[in-house]
Amino acid sequence: MAICANDAGRRLLLLLFAAVFVSLILRPAAAESNSDLVTHLLSLQYQSQSGVIHLDDRLVSRFLTSTKPPRPYTLVVFFDAQQLHGKPELHLQDLHREFAIVAASFVANNPNNTFPAHAKLFFCDIEFKESQSSFALFGVNSLPHIRLVGPNVKDPKESEQMDQGDFSRMAESMADFIQSRTKLSVGPIHRPPILSKKQMGLLIAAMLFWTPFLIKKILTGETLLHDRRVWLSGALFVYFFSVSGSMHNIIRKMPMFLADRNDPSKLIFFYQGSGMQLGAEGFAVGFLYTIVGLLLAFVTHVLVSVKNVNVQRFVMLAALFLSFWAVKKVIFLDNWKTGYGIHAFWPSSWN
Repeated sequence: MAICANDAGRRLLLLLFAAVFVSLILRPAAAESNSDLVTHLLSLQYQSQSGVIHLDDRLVSRFLTSTKPPRPYTLVVFFDAQQLHGKPELHLQDLHREFAIVAASFVANNPNNTFPAHAKLFFCDIEFKESQSSFALFGVNSLPHIRLVGPNVKDPKESEQMDQGDFSRMAESMADFIQSRTKLSVGPIHRPPILSKKQMGLLIAAMLFWTPFLIKKILTGETLLHDRRVWLSGALFVYFFSVSGSMHNIIRKMPMFLADRNDPSKLIFFYQGSGMQLGAEGFAVGFLYTIVGLLLAFVTHVLVSVKNVNVQRFVMLAALFLSFWAVKKVIFLDNWKTGYGIHAFWPSSWN
């Protein structure tokens, strides 16, 4: 009986030693696995010029679905679709460019991701055509779309989504979204300069070279600023730019036309509804306004110098007819878009 008890004790001790040995081996292996994931992400980030890591279905599986939470990092994912870049109303290319600016600013402000292991932040993008499974994994069915996957997120569909209404401020709103969800500061947004150092140097050299010739032209009155035709062209441009709604088109980034949803082979140049104006529509109205303005200028400055009364009357009638036609078209377009009508009334004293 004593021999059996000793054998049982020895087996129990062997089992305890084996359990301790296995735990000591597995614990560093898990830590090494997390370290390998972060190292891989840092390597992909370093290879990207903007700091945005391009993910596909395989990498999404490696960094998200195959890694149990808590993960030692947070991912900010921009969902993109190359086939939708032709739709200007989505602004996918502009938003992706702003997303890359945020990523580059974060990398510049936080070199080597100098945060604690649980607070590392990486910027990624996923393209629809090559990673449709990842789109389904996140439940993405509309673009633009940005998700923030925290360390403790189990299901990607439960990750934080950026509100599409916050895209108006571009990079700044993306940085605010990240800071509000992760308590990590992206830092100042570093936008690339309009001109590179080489371009700036060439521009300064050209200005220094042409300065003496420019001064000579100014003193002799032979510059374009002394030409009346340049001022006339500039006045016409400012007038057309103002009445055609070009500033609205630039600010809102409105397209010149849209494809008909019912028949993609047809183009829509005039949009019915008061909430939207296409570029071609604004140019058409601006052209009509410019016709009226030019006719008025011609009648008041040129026609009055004509001595033949019959010619004056004929040109005046033609100008009135064209002006009436142009204004009528503008009123018709406004009525068609908004439903509001303009009616003429005789003076009450004439009744």
